[in-house]
This record gives sequence, structure tokens and C-alpha cells, in this order.
Amino acid sequence: MENQHLKLVVCVAIIWLVAVASGVTDPNDFAVLKAFQQGLKNPELLGWPANGNDPCGQKWTSVYCEGSRVTQIQVQNMSLQGILPQSLNQLVKLQRLGLQRNQFTGPLPSLAGLSELQCAYLDFNQFDSIPSDCFDGLVSLRFLALDSNNFNASTGWSFPRGLQDSAQLTNLSCTSCNLVGPLPDFLSNLTSLQNLRLSGNSLSGQIPASYKGMPLQNLWLNNQKGGGFTGSIDVLTTMESLNVLWIHGNQFTGTIPESIGNLTLLKDLNANGNKLVGLVPESLANLALDHLDLSNNQLMGPIPKFKAAKVSYLSNAFCQSTPGVPCAPQVAALLDFLSGLNYPERLVSSWNDNDPCSSWLGLGCDSKGEVSSLVLPNYNLTGTLSPSVAKLTSLSQIKLGRNNLSGTVPENWTSLTALKMLDLSNNNISPPLPSFTTVHVDIDGNPLFADGGASQPLPSPGNNSPSSPNKGKGSDSTPENPSVEIKQKAGNRSIILAIVAPVASVAVIAMLAVPLSIYCYKRRKHESQEAPHSLVIHPRDPADSDVKIVVASNTTNGSSSAFTGSGSASRNSSGIGGSHVIEAGNLVISVQVLRNVTKNFASENELGRGGFGVVYKGELDDGTKIAVKRMEAGVISSKALDEFQAEIAVLSKVRHRHLVSLLGYSVAGNERILVYEYMPQGALSKHLFHWNTFKLEPLSWKRRLNIALDVARGMEYLHSLAHRSFIHRDLKSSNILLGDDFRAKISDFGLVKLAPDGDEKSVVTRLAGTFGYLAPEYAVTGKITTKADVFSFGVVLMELLTGLTALDEDRPEESQYLAAWFWQIKLDKQKLRAAIDPALEVNDEAFDSISIIADLAGHCTAREPSQRPDMSHAVNVLAPLVEKWKPLDDDTEEYCGIDYSLPLNQMVKGWQEAEGKDFSQVDLEDSKGSIPARPTGFAESFTSADGR
Repeated sequence: MENQHLKLVVCVAIIWLVAVASGVTDPNDFAVLKAFQQGLKNPELLGWPANGNDPCGQKWTSVYCEGSRVTQIQVQNMSLQGILPQSLNQLVKLQRLGLQRNQFTGPLPSLAGLSELQCAYLDFNQFDSIPSDCFDGLVSLRFLALDSNNFNASTGWSFPRGLQDSAQLTNLSCTSCNLVGPLPDFLSNLTSLQNLRLSGNSLSGQIPASYKGMPLQNLWLNNQKGGGFTGSIDVLTTMESLNVLWIHGNQFTGTIPESIGNLTLLKDLNANGNKLVGLVPESLANLALDHLDLSNNQLMGPIPKFKAAKVSYLSNAFCQSTPGVPCAPQVAALLDFLSGLNYPERLVSSWNDNDPCSSWLGLGCDSKGEVSSLVLPNYNLTGTLSPSVAKLTSLSQIKLGRNNLSGTVPENWTSLTALKMLDLSNNNISPPLPSFTTVHVDIDGNPLFADGGASQPLPSPGNNSPSSPNKGKGSDSTPENPSVEIKQKAGNRSIILAIVAPVASVAVIAMLAVPLSIYCYKRRKHESQEAPHSLVIHPRDPADSDVKIVVASNTTNGSSSAFTGSGSASRNSSGIGGSHVIEAGNLVISVQVLRNVTKNFASENELGRGGFGVVYKGELDDGTKIAVKRMEAGVISSKALDEFQAEIAVLSKVRHRHLVSLLGYSVAGNERILVYEYMPQGALSKHLFHWNTFKLEPLSWKRRLNIALDVARGMEYLHSLAHRSFIHRDLKSSNILLGDDFRAKISDFGLVKLAPDGDEKSVVTRLAGTFGYLAPEYAVTGKITTKADVFSFGVVLMELLTGLTALDEDRPEESQYLAAWFWQIKLDKQKLRAAIDPALEVNDEAFDSISIIADLAGHCTAREPSQRPDMSHAVNVLAPLVEKWKPLDDDTEEYCGIDYSLPLNQMVKGWQEAEGKDFSQVDLEDSKGSIPARPTGFAESFTSADGR
């Protein structure tokens, strides 16, 4: 018995030793884990035994098994570095894979075939590619996280179709993972999907119609690069399980549907920074949200009383500033009209206050402030005509010809008793046409009418009916007052002829009738022609009041029609595409010329790239160098067009030696081109931050002071010395350009806003500009004054002092935001000296001026706008620091044969005798000793636009 017991013990021991020798872990799984360990640069962080061979039996840290098979690897947040083995999907029993928050690099191994894998957390690593079959056969997958990996950096990627096998997927997260293109339709087949987080990618296009009714609870589509999602949000309002909906930072358009009220479970909605238009629906206002952000859209109408606990709606086009206060009746009627037209962007951008008589596009008003004309021909309008127009009882003319309007004319428009003209020609209006009695109606060119449309006659002027006998005293035919003013409208100008007496009236009218009629005919003909390939050249001297206006076309013969006008170009009814050309010095340039001088926009002529296009260098035949800014077709959004037009509008009104001159612009189909004077040294930012890269000499302190003064004078002019006060909104070092003499000029006026009157007043506008330079009150509230530019100028001063960019996330956290960090060190002389740009050679004298500039930069970036100085103060601080002019030492009493010690009259007399010239006709002195005239040949003095 004893022997049998001993044999049993020996057998058990042998079995145990064999088990230890061979291990219980499946050899294939062990090989994968060993490859995992060997691919790491820091495998010691795993805590796996160096000579271990049985992960399941020895229970390796972060490895979990069932029997001999590995089911989990949980190594998250361990700072592991290295490349994963491509054999990872041979762990066929793997259920959970936790690799998040490490520094894995290289390609992500395929997970194809892991049919038992439920959770894959691969986020916050540095994987650079992802195989197309990565998700094939993952039929048990429930959680997939790929966030913050730069997959396929050069091309981007999209979810492979194999992911649709994961029918049990509930959480899919891929924020900042370089997704591109549209949302894949097949995601809508994942009926278990509850959380879809795709923020911070380059997704685009519209939300697929197949997503209707998806059972999502959390949907993050915010902050897409390159423009982001477009189209309406109608599909999103069908996802009735939503708790969180983030769509901010895209380009969604259209209205917020009333059906958004069906999202009763919604607690957080962020739609900031889109292009949503129209009225805020009451159904949204009544949702009891925790957070609602509608800022920076184009929402209109009254602000409703929201039930959301926290709500933001800054920078929209609301008619009132107080929630619950209705719009003026005329505004409400016009917004209904706008709704019927599907809110065209050109009108939305103009119709944005509570007074339609405050320069709303296409509207005219009478002396009582009532809308009297609605003139929007050839505006590409679509949609239908609103009955609300009948509420505009003072309308005398409606001109909507040459659009794409459809539907019928509302019957109640016949109640407009003041209406005389209704032009609906060349649309798609449907019959029947209401019976107008005293209105000239033009429906010619509407194909749905049997005869193509017909016109109803307009009653005779001054008559309410054809038989009205008003021809006596006071009628148009016999003026009661012999002094009559006749006004003939000519585009944006009015030609006023004052006729003093009846006899003179006949003579003057006879003399002027023929040329005036020819002029008006040519004017109408001129305005009806398109100038798709025109370049506008502005007069160089603001005093030039008369310039030629020429339409330049694509024709090769260069012929054009011109007439003499005054002022700058204005848009005609066809919009920017029909702009006139202003010619200065007989310089008219076509698009083809711009192509030639830039070698068809060749890359070797590229000077730089900006948010909306590329800038090219060119040289005209006369040797004039130009900078040609060409908008890229893919970014010609309404925002881009607004900036394009704003640049033209501002730079055609202001001219200053420290503002870059706009020489012209060109429009050709989708082409939008601006032509500037050429600044050979490029942007200040290049010389401050990248001088080493471009092999440049770093800027000296003297040059930096001059640049600061130049910028200050340019901004002072914009703020207070121009005929109107402007706010630049995007002053930064990359928008400051340098000439060969390193004198500075401010550029990029696409975001300029007209400043309100009064120093303390502000204007609320859509947030625009560059982070790092934005004034805090503007970034938070959207309210802007000229003091926002002063803040930006202060940041530029800090950049000039330190050589550091305004914002750099690669710097230590305390110094990432230059303005905040500089405030902490500016008063400490030792810290300030240490912060000075190392490229500067600073002696004690230079440091004294640096301390003054540091103090000025601090004042300019004060938290409260009221604590910041005006730009005129900055000029006054900087000017004394710039080296003054000093006369050269001259030890001779005579120069060029002239004795300057003599009185002026004797000196000139000696000069006359020496030159053999007779100036006997010129009085050198009057009785008071002044010089009343100058001899021919004396140089005229030149004064710049700001008088400096």
C-alpha cells in the first residue's frame, strides 16, 4: 500500500514537472505575445518576466486567459513605445484589447477574423496606417475606439465596408483620426449603434438620408477640417434617442426644422459656427436642454425665450437683442418673403437688423420709412412668392425678373393699392394670374403661361384711370413754379438740372435731351453686359474724383466701352459678376494677362498660401511687379466671397502708405482674383519666426521699431483718420508685409468691419480672426470695437520683442499663449531681458526702448478694452524711439557754388547770374517777407494720404 502511494506521488510530480516545462499557454498565443514584447522599445514597462514562457500559467501582468488561450491584453496608459506584431489577429480567442494612451507607431495590425473580439481600444497612439481588412469578421465587436491616430496622413481614409459585419457595435469613436470624405451609408445598418463620435476629421458632404431614425444617443460631428459637413440638418432631427448632438464647426445650411422638437431626450445641442438661417423654431426654444449653443450662424427674426438652462446665441442676425421681443412688422413680413425664397445667402447677409430702410439689399423706402420698392432682378432667386408681401402696404414697385421663382402670384397681392409695377418676367411662375387693376404686370418669359406670358399696361402717369382729366393748374404739363428741378437717375448718381425760368427750361431741356437720352441708353446697355473677366483698377490718388469706367471682357481685341464717372466701382443687379472696371492711367488687365504674367499660376511663382487661396508673383509688361491672390475653387464659400468683396470695398475707399494697395480684382466664372502691389520681403512672420529656415538676416531692433511704428500709423489711419472708422479684425504678423526697405504695410482686409460711432460703442459680429491675437471680450461675447485691434497690435509688439509666435501648443503650458505669459514677466527686468529674442543684440540703450515697448504692449493687451490706449497713443510712444533725422556735418560755407549764409533774395540773385537766367517776373518777397510764387522747376512737395 505504501509503495502504491509512493508511485502515485511520483506520477503526480512528473506530470507537474512536465506541465511546468511545457506550460499551459497555447504555443501560438505565446509566440504572438513574445513578438509583442520584442517589438517594444521599453518592454520593461510591461512587467513580463524576461525568460517567462507561460503567460497564462504564470499570470503575466495585463494578460488574461481562459484555459490556455489569451482572451485579454490590457496595457493601457503605460507609455509603451514600439510597433505591434502583424500576427496579432492570431490570438483567435481574444475578447478585449486595451492599447489606448501609449505611443505605438507604425501600421495598425489587422484584426480580421477575431470573431470573439468585443472591445478594441486603440485610441491615443501614433499609428500611421490601417489595413483595409482590419475589421473583417468582427461579428462580436461592441466597442471600437480609434481616436487621435493619424492614419494615412497623406491621403486620409474612411471606414472600410467590412465594419458592417459588426452588427452588435454600440460605440464607435474615431475623433481626430484623419477620416476623409462623406459618411458611409452602411453605418446606418448598424442598428445597435448608440454612440458615434467623429469630431475633428476632414469629413464632408451631407448627412446620408439612410441615417433617418438611427437610434443614436450621442453624435459628435463637430470641428471638421476643410469646411466640414454641408446641407440641411433635417435627418438629424429624426434621431429621437439623441442625448448629445454636436455639429459645431461645420457648414450646415438651411433652417432648423420644427421637427427638432421631437428630440425630447436631447440635453446638449451645439450648432455653433454653421450657416443655419431663418427663425429659431418654438419647438427648439421649448426643449428643456442643459446646454444650447446657436452662436455664429445666420439665424434671423426675434430671439425666443429659451427653456434651456444655459444658452448662447451670439453673432446671429436677430432683429432684436432682447428675448421675446418681436420684429418690426415690416421686418417680419420681409422675413416671411425670405423664407419663401429659401433664404438666399446674399439677402441673408444684408437683411440683418430691425430696420429694412437701413441699406437692406434690393429695398427702397419712402420718406416715412416705409418700404416702397422691392427690386431683386437676376439674383438667382428660387422658391415661391410669399403672401406676407401684401403687408408692405406702401410698395409701389416689385421687380423680380430673371430669377427662378415658381408657384403662383399670391391673390392678396392685389390689395397693394400703391403698387404700380410688378415685374415677374423670365421666371417659372404658374397661372392663374390675379386680376390687378392699376398695375403694370410683366410675366413675359414664364413658360407655364400658354402664350409665354403677357403684360398688363401701366396707367398714364398722374392718372388713376385712363379717363382721369387732371391737366389743369398744378398738373405735370404746366408747372406752377417757374423754378423746376428735374432729376434723372444715372446708376448710383443723380444728374440734377436746375432750370431757372420757363424760357431757359425749354432751351436747356432741348439741348440736353439728346445727349442725356444717349447717355442713359448706353448706361443701361453697359449695365446689362457681363464683365466676367474684368480687373478693377482704382485711382492711386484719393483726390482723383473722375476716372474712366471700362468693362473689360475676354475678347482678344481688347475693345471696351467707357464713360467718365466719379468714384469707385459699384455692384450692379447681377452682383459681383457684373462689376465695372475702374481704369487709372489707362491700365486695364484681363484674366488672360494675369495668367500670362504668373505663367498660368505656376507653382514656381507661388509666394504663399492663405485661408482662401494662393498668392502668386507676376510682372507686367511695363515692369510693374504685382501680387496675385487667387481663391481656390474649393473654398469659394459665402464667407470667402464676403471677404473678397469686403477687401475690395475697404481698399477702394482708403489709401495710405502703410496699407497694402489693391490694384484691382478679376472675376471669371468661379475665379476670384485680387491684385495687389508686390511686397518683395514678404510677411513679417517669415522674418520673425522662420528667418533661419529661409536663410535670412534676423531683423535688427531698429527695423523692428520702424515696423511697429509703420503698423501703428496704418492702424491709426483705419481707426480715426480715414473718412470712416474701420476695424481690421485680423491684425497679425503674417498680415504685415515688408518692402525692400523693410517698411511695413498692413494687408488682408477681408474681415474688416465698419466701426460704430463713438468710442464706447461696439458692434456684435460673427467671430473671426486668429486665436492668439483675439481680444478676450471679442472671443467671448462677439462684441467688437477698435480696441480689439489695439489688443492684436499689442500681441504683435510682443512677437517683435520675443521672436515667439502668439500661440504655440508645443511650448510649455505656461507660455503657450504669448499674451498671458508676457504679462507675467514684463515688469521683471531680469525676466524681460531673458525673454528678448536671442537673435537681437541688446545693449543698455536698446533695452531702455525695449522696456518702453514692453510697457506699451502690456497696455494694449489690457483685459478691459477701456484700459487700452488708442492707436494714436501707440504712434506717439513709438515715434520718439525711431531714430530722428540728423543733418550731415558740413565744414564748408558754400555748396554747389551757393553761399547759404546770404539772405534768400541775394542767394537767388547770385544763382540767376550764375545760371544766366532771368526771373524778373517772379517776386521773391512780398511786403511781409513771404515768398508768393516759386520759379518753374522747383519740385512740388508731396503729402501722403494721412498727411505724415
